[in-house]
Amino acid sequence: MKRILGNIWLWLSGWKSDYRQELRVEKSVMIAAPHTSNWDLIYALAVFWKFKIPVRFFIKDSFTKGPHGWFFKMLGAIGVDRSKKGNLVDFAVQVLQERDKIVLLVPAEGTRSKVDKWKTGFYHIAKKAKVPVLLGYLDYKKKIAGVGDKVKLTDNYQKDMQKIQDFYAKISAKHPEQYNPNIY
Repeated sequence: MKRILGNIWLWLSGWKSDYRQELRVEKSVMIAAPHTSNWDLIYALAVFWKFKIPVRFFIKDSFTKGPHGWFFKMLGAIGVDRSKKGNLVDFAVQVLQERDKIVLLVPAEGTRSKVDKWKTGFYHIAKKAKVPVLLGYLDYKKKIAGVGDKVKLTDNYQKDMQKIQDFYAKISAKHPEQYNPNIY
């Protein structure tokens, strides 16, 4: 049913999807960028559902509780209590290790507002879990949503981040004034 809904949404909204079979992996961390609008999740989920990508993402735990909690969990949300200080990287690695197939979606900017540089949690999660990083994107100018590449991280942080930054340099955000393509 989700696959049908994803296809219908993309068709109705006039968006195309980009996902090549060689990018499919059992476990990965996927960057969600640019992230400048609440609409980003809707288009991203449509692509994930269309291609049966087992995506999960972190959200404030208040969204996964109460009468509406089932809805967000069905979308792939994992509730996180942000009032408690903890190590989200370790928790994310644990989530990756507990599942056979999972793509953990991480909005590297950490917010829909403009930031000076990206948060690097996605990098540390992938390194610690020994999984690749998928480059998920939404190009609002071209109306294409998808997964552009797979990055197997090396021991060279600068080189890895430059490769990621180069990929996202050509992607157009919904609100370009809120997006910083210089990630590190």
